[in-house]
Amino acid sequence: MEAVQAEPKLRHVETDVLIPKMMREKAKELCHEKVHAFNVCCKDSGFLMVIKCREQNAALKECLTVYYRDPVFFEKCKQEYIKEKLEFQRTGIATKNRTQKLPASM
Repeated sequence: MEAVQAEPKLRHVETDVLIPKMMREKAKELCHEKVHAFNVCCKDSGFLMVIKCREQNAALKECLTVYYRDPVFFEKCKQEYIKEKLEFQRTGIATKNRTQKLPASM
């Protein structure tokens, strides 16, 4: 019989700030076409972007909101955050710093 590992208790800042930040980053990646369209519009419109890019802004907000409100997406990001947190506690190396550089002679 396998022992089920209890999920670690998350602090308020983790559930209300850090995991939502991860969700925003991932949602932007998943909505990359809408992000790109909005960015292009803003660059092309200059000061008039508030007026000219309403349609692109609305489409981007709609795409992002779908992910922000999805409890399954939140849970997926939470599990990824917990995995990264446990790995950091084990190794002392943050995920973004963990990529190992191999010597050129290999």
